[in-house]
Amino acid sequence: MSGFQDGRALQRLLDELGRLPGIGPKSAQRIAYHLLEADAEDARRLADAILEVKQQVHFCPICFNYATREHCDVCDDSSRDTHSICVVSEPRDVSAIERTGSYHGLYHVLGGVISPMDKIGPEQLHVKELLGRLADDSVGEVILATNPDVEGETTATYLSRVIRPLGIEVTRLASGLPVGGDLEYADEVTLGRAIEARRAL
Repeated sequence: MSGFQDGRALQRLLDELGRLPGIGPKSAQRIAYHLLEADAEDARRLADAILEVKQQVHFCPICFNYATREHCDVCDDSSRDTHSICVVSEPRDVSAIERTGSYHGLYHVLGGVISPMDKIGPEQLHVKELLGRLADDSVGEVILATNPDVEGETTATYLSRVIRPLGIEVTRLASGLPVGGDLEYADEVTLGRAIEARRAL
């Protein structure tokens, strides 16, 4: 009976690991066996770190990036250029752009992209909040940094149409990013050049 329960415990771990993005059955198995061979304290530290990040990290109420305090580090940084807002799909895209060191303005995280196939429209994204941030006339440029794929381009086109009538310059990341690629996996040089060579829409 105990062996059956142990087998169920291992299968449950494999199932949960397999639900993680980019983790296939073989990777899940490698991680599971690594955890089985690790000290109990190592496994406990990993479990505690996962619980801690779930308890302490939340969305910034201004830009919807991840935050551990009331606001995220970027929104709390008084040295940032408040005249530009870079619009991205997900919080991980903020990290990708920050690694380039080429951008010093603010961010706005949409929480996804427009995708009719997945029944995601502007109403399901943080578009209304973005427009609210643009209402005080302090922002002169909005940089659309969604991924260069069909959904990202659709989202950028929609945002351009609703922002341009406000008299705000709308730019898009320039060439250098591969079509169909993700910002998260772009190297710093390519992404930095794309930011510096952005174009008006």
